[in-house]
Amino acid sequence: MVTFRSAHGTGNGWAYAVKECIDGLGELPAAEPGKKWIGFLYVTDAFSGDLSSILTYVKHKISISHWIGTIGSGIIVDAWEYHGYGAIGILAGQFDEDSFHVLPPLHDQDEDLKEVTQAWIKASSPTFAVIHADPASQGVIGLIEGLAKTMGDLPVQDLDNNYSGGFRDGFLVGGMTASNGQGYQIADKLNGNGISGVAFSPQVDVVTGLSQGCQQLGDIHLVNQVVDNVIMRLDDETALDVLKNDVGELLARDLARLPGYVHAAIPVPGTDTGEFMVRNILGIDTDRGWVAIGDRTLEAGDQLGFVRSDPVRARANMDHMLDDLKSRIPSQPKGGLYFSCVSRGPLLFGTSGEEARIIRAALGPIPIVGFYGNGEIFNSRLHQYSSVLVLFC
Repeated sequence: MVTFRSAHGTGNGWAYAVKECIDGLGELPAAEPGKKWIGFLYVTDAFSGDLSSILTYVKHKISISHWIGTIGSGIIVDAWEYHGYGAIGILAGQFDEDSFHVLPPLHDQDEDLKEVTQAWIKASSPTFAVIHADPASQGVIGLIEGLAKTMGDLPVQDLDNNYSGGFRDGFLVGGMTASNGQGYQIADKLNGNGISGVAFSPQVDVVTGLSQGCQQLGDIHLVNQVVDNVIMRLDDETALDVLKNDVGELLARDLARLPGYVHAAIPVPGTDTGEFMVRNILGIDTDRGWVAIGDRTLEAGDQLGFVRSDPVRARANMDHMLDDLKSRIPSQPKGGLYFSCVSRGPLLFGTSGEEARIIRAALGPIPIVGFYGNGEIFNSRLHQYSSVLVLFC
């Protein structure tokens, strides 16, 4: 019985692309008793204004109960990547009907989840969710953290359903929409702003991995003074002096070259894998020696380093992630989702299709669909210049 299937399509208009995609998907078999199909639908930015029509059409043509999706600067489907022109990708997967719940959009941190969603979370104790977020939404990081906390507020149960002590964290993965127009998401219907997605109960076997594509420059430093997103002093020196020392004399002579090539990196506490959250350098005050970054959460006493984009490092890190996933999966994956950064793909690797090729070489021809977004979500934290792979087993 086929439980996962993928397809993709492209063309001069959305109607040609969606027809090619549906033809490639073929007629889906009826879901097994007690199961339902979920469709993950991703389109490139060229079709962002047509997403409502695309969703209406696929709902009419494909017997899938629930749809999740959004827009990316590019999409990835199996062994193909599409960047810079109109394309559509679909992953269809069967899941036990009580093992998942579509998360309707949350637009504000003070907004409560719908009662039906709260009831399902309480009854199912979900451990994992795939979400999409609008980068234009104010406080989107708080929305992600708030949803993770809501899922993590449930007590850990033992095998006899008794409280075993402690509370587990909700594990959220996904990506931020990348669109020059409206940041649409799909959560059964078209919506915009905030976050939305689908949560899964523990009975769904899933493994995830994070791949980072930057090389650390210099040491990790202590933040001495910071206001909002402006780093003033590191290691009792001006932030700019520390940055210059880390990047080296050649780059330090031309600071205008740094943004977009050199980034700030915030180490993730409590991990032994060297994981860090990359943030863009937004500005440099050469008179005061201050450095502004795309993060407002740092406080004095935190740690900060600097990194640069590196395709060789990115390839090696992807290989390491895939080796780790293969060592953890209980069986051959049935299907997967891939979320990568707009700054990766051909911009990082020099050619289109490199990430798809690396994944296919490691895992074989399993159905995988995903998109290139404005940020990647892994373990409920927002990353950049990274990629996230989700495998359903």
